[in-house]
Amino acid sequence: MQRQAIFIGPNAISPEEAKEMPLTRSAGIVSSVVQNIRLAPRSLTCIVAFTFMATLGCNDKSAPSSATTNQTQSPPKMKMTTAIPPSITTPDTVDTRLGTLKFNDGFPDDATVQKVYDNLDFSRGVQAFMSGMPGASLVAMRTGFQKLRVVNGTILIYEDRLDSKSLFLTGNTDSVYFSTWLNLKDGPLVVESPPKVLAFLDDAWFQYVTDIGNAGRDKGQGGKYLVLPPGYKGEVPKGYLVTQPRTYNLWLMGRGFPVNGDIKPAVEGIKKNLRIYPLAQAKNPPETKFINGSGVEFNTVHSNDFNYFEELNEVVQAEPNEALDPERLGLFASIGIEKGKPFAPDERMKKILTEAAAVGNATSRAILFRTRSNDAHFFPNSAWVTTFAGGYEFLSQPGVRNLDARTMFHYYATGITPAMALKMIGIGSQYAAAFVDSEGKPLDGSKTYKIHLPSNIPAKDFWSFVVYDNQTRSMLQTDQQFPSIGSQTKGIVVNPDTSVDVWFGPTAPAGHEANWVQTVPGKGWNVLLRLYGPLQPWFDKTWKPGEFDLVN
Repeated sequence: MQRQAIFIGPNAISPEEAKEMPLTRSAGIVSSVVQNIRLAPRSLTCIVAFTFMATLGCNDKSAPSSATTNQTQSPPKMKMTTAIPPSITTPDTVDTRLGTLKFNDGFPDDATVQKVYDNLDFSRGVQAFMSGMPGASLVAMRTGFQKLRVVNGTILIYEDRLDSKSLFLTGNTDSVYFSTWLNLKDGPLVVESPPKVLAFLDDAWFQYVTDIGNAGRDKGQGGKYLVLPPGYKGEVPKGYLVTQPRTYNLWLMGRGFPVNGDIKPAVEGIKKNLRIYPLAQAKNPPETKFINGSGVEFNTVHSNDFNYFEELNEVVQAEPNEALDPERLGLFASIGIEKGKPFAPDERMKKILTEAAAVGNATSRAILFRTRSNDAHFFPNSAWVTTFAGGYEFLSQPGVRNLDARTMFHYYATGITPAMALKMIGIGSQYAAAFVDSEGKPLDGSKTYKIHLPSNIPAKDFWSFVVYDNQTRSMLQTDQQFPSIGSQTKGIVVNPDTSVDVWFGPTAPAGHEANWVQTVPGKGWNVLLRLYGPLQPWFDKTWKPGEFDLVN
């Protein structure tokens, strides 16, 4: 074994001086043991060096740790010394919302390192809660559907309309919903669309895939859609409307509409014409089954606690990395959610993520109920806001994502399609949400409000109000089966000039029972105004709904 000494310090040491210095770990001496280590198949030399700063006038006492002490003197001016801009340096102490952070000539002490890493993990957890919400939301949807065995060839249909017993983010009571979960792991699927419906496919990250029906390529006449798995290289037969999503799992959502107030024709048309089956069985398709979801109690809403991250992990594990942008996948990986690896946070990380879910939930609620985005408001000094700020892709300008708009929508609602966001006069639908009254106060279930809809309501097909619970963002559960009212409501009173007045409160105002929607004392609520077949006055804002005025 050969030993060599390596000295680092402010002054040079001659070979003669070096011979007289012991190879010990003393202040002012840097020593290392060097040995040649033979490694098969080649001989490599490894030098393991233990280095220590040497100073003039040192003694044999151990020096304090540089990570826990401050500089006792300013460094001398050296030949290469230049003026350093103060803006690029770090003071020895910095007061922040994390507390006082301490540094020794820019090197963070142990307490500071712990604080900033805890904060980094926490902040990334909060961002993962909001940025991963589209995927977690559909995992919750899939979980609810799987309990009813609604997948591929089985369709959930609301033959008697959706009511408040099923927990769906901002579902409506006006149309006949039909929905199912598609899984392409076993190969392409065929979806035969019924005529006269509004339907769409979204992938597992809630990214738009295609419209089906009135706004789709079949133009509402019905057609055969062929859905190919990601990376599919097989033969594609002719005669299909082909689409290829980025994920294996997909959500199919559709609506049929009443005919002269009767929903039976819509139900019959869907059950007669909607078919889903594997392409491999196209010559002899199996039977498509339907389950009536009306009155069924089940949940499709994502968690707001630590379990949220478990839901997020499900979609990350199930889908190709190519289905989502690297930035968000990197964010999820930074908190331990990465494809092909178990999500197993230790006690410290689980505690941090539990708090991150709580703060992420609180932030999402603030963004939804008290949006600070001017782009979200339909009118100045009005409660009415859109949940599609920046369109169905939530872009504030080309190539720039409006992050708050994306969070606002996915915390409140489901369904990504241009038909719900783009200007399509007389086609599709438009939505306006209100969370506060005319004085900017939260809508209170113990109070009574009145709203006036001016004449010539701009809806070619029909309009409606549906009331939602602030907690669940699902329909408010009251004594009324359907917490809603609209132009198709039997007995609704329309004023001679075609305007309409509607009351919301715990009890019906005398003489206005036909135009009343029940609320619950002790419960906060919000409302969506829906316009089906929206007309030009809505888009050019020459027609404006009234505000929610408190009735004394």
